Amino acid sequence: MLTVAMTLLIIDAIVLIVFVLLQSGKSAGLSGAISGGAEQLFGKQKARGVDAILHRGTVTTGVLLFVLTFAIAYLL
Repeated sequence: MLTVAMTLLIIDAIVLIVFVLLQSGKSAGLSGAISGGAEQLFGKQKARGVDAILHRGTVTTGVLLFVLTFAIAYLL
């Protein structure tokens, strides 16, 4: 059981890295880091198409990563 969970964790981590790397950048530079949160807070742009799929995939694999990590810690 532990081997299966560890294998799934490694696959999930690789998929999460791929999802993060495939996402397009929202803004660049220091000014983008400051104003980027405000744009998303007020909903200036909604993610559509591939960006929405990548965002949902990132969230899903991130949650799965935490669940598998806690499961492995419980099994040890």
